[in-house]
This record gives sequence, structure tokens and C-alpha cells, in this order.
Amino acid sequence: MPKTFLRILPIVLLAATLSGCGLIDYYFLPRPEDTAQELYEAGADAMSQGEYSDAAEYFMKLKDNYPFSPFTPKAEVGLGDAYFLDDKFMLAADAYKEFEALHPVHDDIPYVLFQVGMSNFKQFESIDRRQDNIKEGIEYFQRVIDAFPESDYAAQAKEYIHKSRRILAEHEVFIADFYWRTKKYGPAWSRYKYIVENFPDLPDIQEYARKRAEYSYYEHQKTLSEEERMRLQDSWYKFVRDWL
Repeated sequence: MPKTFLRILPIVLLAATLSGCGLIDYYFLPRPEDTAQELYEAGADAMSQGEYSDAAEYFMKLKDNYPFSPFTPKAEVGLGDAYFLDDKFMLAADAYKEFEALHPVHDDIPYVLFQVGMSNFKQFESIDRRQDNIKEGIEYFQRVIDAFPESDYAAQAKEYIHKSRRILAEHEVFIADFYWRTKKYGPAWSRYKYIVENFPDLPDIQEYARKRAEYSYYEHQKTLSEEERMRLQDSWYKFVRDWL
């Protein structure tokens, strides 16, 4: 065997061994974790592509694996945004609320509070349903106005409070009209009266409710005893006095 080959044989064997170790490492050892920055950038890129479910996964992984990274607050807001843009409004509201609990003085709080309100507003389905989400949305919109009156979100919050209150008023009208149609004039009177007293900012609905309240009152009186009519009149006189 040539001496030259004998001299280079150890080098060849060492190279093969190192190469084999590299292949083993590649196929059998766990891959290194993505950094917090890489996860955030991947999530941001997925958001820009409209791949909101993928974005949520990246942001969630960052949040879970790197809770103290400077990229984590951005990822937490991004998680809420990903859910919101994917029409997962309940999950979005929860994500935004969690961010507020963890970072109560963060610069993004005005936006986050507004987005909680919007996430609730977007869950509206129809007038005949319970409006708990609309009520909670109003609370968060009002918090934006009270705590951050100079922010860009305060003016928008006022608009959505008005829209939300109209939904609540129309919900009350829906119930009152149901009592009206079924000739349950006592409950109808109470509902219409409530609308008149609680929605002065919606004059068209208030005027509609006032007219129906008058009719319901007189029809309801026909079904009462003299004692009950006298007791009801006290409430009626107060209602008319306050209205005038």
C-alpha cells in the first residue's frame, strides 16, 4: 500500500467521522428554538399575509416561551389583533384583557381598552338576543374616554357608545313591542317608560316609546281595580311631569 495513502487515511477517516456526527446531529438532535425576535417577525409577516391563525400561533409561542422578552408585549397585543382580524372576537377580548392585567400602564393601553370594546361590539348578532356584550363594550369605551380623553381612540369610543346605546334602546323596544302585540299592556307600559327615562340621547326612539307608553297606560288601566288605578296614576303623573 502506498505510503502516501497511509498518511492521508487518518485524515479521511476523521473527516468521515465528523461528517457522520453532523448528519446524526441534524436528524436526531432537537432543532434550536426560534428566538423571540424570530417568532415576532414570523407572526408579523403572517399578519401582513392575512394568515391570522398562523400569526396567533407564533405570538402564543413567543408569549409562552419568552415571557420576559421585550418582544412579548408586542406579541400579546398582536395575539389579540390576530384573533380580532380572524373574527374570533371572544378570544380577542380575552387576549386584550390579559394584556391590560399584565401591563396596566403600557403605552398601548388606550388602544387595548378600545379593542376590548370593539371585540364586544362585534359580537352583536340581533336585537332579540341578550345584549351583555354591548353593555360591556360601553363600559370599556367609557374607560377610554375617562382615562385617555386626548387619545386618538376617545372620539371613536364616543361614536361607538352612541351606536351601542341605540342597540340597547332597540332591544328594549323589541321587548316592549312584544308585550304590546300580545296585549300585555302593564309590562309594555313599564318597558316603554324605561326607554323614555333612560334614552334621552335618542329622541326618535324616545318619542316612539312615549306615545306607546301613553296608549299602554290607558289600556292597562282598564284591567285594574279602582285601588290599583289610583296607585298607578301616581306613577303616571310623575312620568308626565318629568316628560314635560
